[in-house]
Amino acid sequence: MTATTAASAGTAAGRPRPPGGVLAGTGALLRFDLRRDRLRLPAWVLGLGLLTLSTANSLHTVYPTAADRASIARASDSPAVLALTGPARYLGDYTYGAMLGHRMLGLMTVLAGLMSILIITRHTRAEEESGRAELVRSTAVGRHAQLTAALATAAVANLALALLLAAGLPALGVPGITAGGALLYGAAHAAAGLLFAAVAAVAVQFTAHTRTASGLALAVLGAGYALRAAGDAGGNGLSWASPVGWLQRTYVFVDDRWWPLPPVLALAATTGAAAFALSTRRDVGAGLRATRPGPPVGSPALGTALGFPLRLHRGLLGGFAVALVLLGAMYGSLLGGADSMLKDVEQLRDALARLGGHSLADSFAAMTMLVVAVVGAVYAVLATLRPRAEEAAGRAEPVLATGLSRTRWLGGHLTVALLGSTALMLATGLGFGLAGAVSTGDGGTFLRLTGAALAFAPAQWVTVGFAAAVYGWLPRAAPLAWLVPAYAFVIGYLGPLLKLPDALNRLSPFGQVPRLPAAGMDWTPLAALTLVAAALLALGLAGFKRRDLELT
Repeated sequence: MTATTAASAGTAAGRPRPPGGVLAGTGALLRFDLRRDRLRLPAWVLGLGLLTLSTANSLHTVYPTAADRASIARASDSPAVLALTGPARYLGDYTYGAMLGHRMLGLMTVLAGLMSILIITRHTRAEEESGRAELVRSTAVGRHAQLTAALATAAVANLALALLLAAGLPALGVPGITAGGALLYGAAHAAAGLLFAAVAAVAVQFTAHTRTASGLALAVLGAGYALRAAGDAGGNGLSWASPVGWLQRTYVFVDDRWWPLPPVLALAATTGAAAFALSTRRDVGAGLRATRPGPPVGSPALGTALGFPLRLHRGLLGGFAVALVLLGAMYGSLLGGADSMLKDVEQLRDALARLGGHSLADSFAAMTMLVVAVVGAVYAVLATLRPRAEEAAGRAEPVLATGLSRTRWLGGHLTVALLGSTALMLATGLGFGLAGAVSTGDGGTFLRLTGAALAFAPAQWVTVGFAAAVYGWLPRAAPLAWLVPAYAFVIGYLGPLLKLPDALNRLSPFGQVPRLPAAGMDWTPLAALTLVAAALLALGLAGFKRRDLELT
């Protein structure tokens, strides 16, 4: 009988419960969780809040007249654009507030949900997987204290985001952005975050692994967004099957409907109650779904420096490959109608013209390719930081106690990250190219778009190299590795639309990549990026060899 099972049996046999019952110690755990996330939570809240505030402020500059806003509203009234943004009801009177709600609310609620999912899995399943939760629960801590504290931490983050948006948006003084609408806008973010925090709380009950729990919750989040997109594109009411669709039906800054929020909060409360009920049906560290036993004899490849990390990374790599193929295919399917969709929007045409290209379709492909490449950079960072998780969990030390050197161990993980990020760019190009060729009726589009995707491979290698250098020398500062994809997205994607200086874009490795198929091929920056990546990888390996292993 395990210690956890014995503890559960002791409670069932009548062992005295800790003072305060099942919630004993919740306050102390909440303070501890907030202390641990004293940097993460402000970064999330300020990042999401400032992204919305900067976008709202820029709308007034980029679209100064009612005619400009009416023009982009007409261009947005197509199934493809509505799938990416939101319901057509926002397009009637396209004020700055309506533009913000239409184009940002769906995206930002998804990001708030992502923040909440990561908070819950970090403070529940990750603690159990590392063994720390069992030590905590051996003290005078109630059964539900840890989950309650995690949910409270997520609630604090979401309420802080809601208050920042409710107070910050009216302070900008942008016409059409009212105080009442801003309050509803912030409340919608909080409702989304609380709902997906509860979804994550249910997911962590089913599996014994943090990554699997995060994947389950993220799958629900993605399905909710996909249902919303399909419903808005088809006008068939399918959006009502998604809580993301409910929140967009608040029609913030247009009708300011509050009534969709109570159903979302009720669903969050019901889901959270289910998580507490399910948590009583399993042992600490275990999941309701039993782990499938592996084969009696492992593959010989698992004993190699490359085969073992490839086995660890295959689930993450496969998931990103499917997502990027679908994302590339979605953007590729828009190329055939890019000219007609964008011809009346002067600001977008000017932004795309800065990329070059013989057609709006080529310029549109070059811009959207950057978005997909940045998603691939998310995998590059996750894969590069996987050794950090192995080190922190104590699994790296026994492996390195064998004849495997530090260089070969970390080099195996970095090789998988390099090859995996390159394979993702190839998969992106295939999806983008096939859909683009069908959409435009031009078979040559397939090769051009596949090559355009592969051109981002050296930028992905620089992302891997930067993350490796941070991990090698400053493992506790590993979150700094996210600066590369975050900066690339904000500057590379929003920069042309907001007419930011080109010098800012050139500071990103993704800004150095030739913007194929709009621009011509230039091998010099790709060679330079490859050399920079090699130097950063060598720097990271040297740092890892010089420092002690850290256990958290």
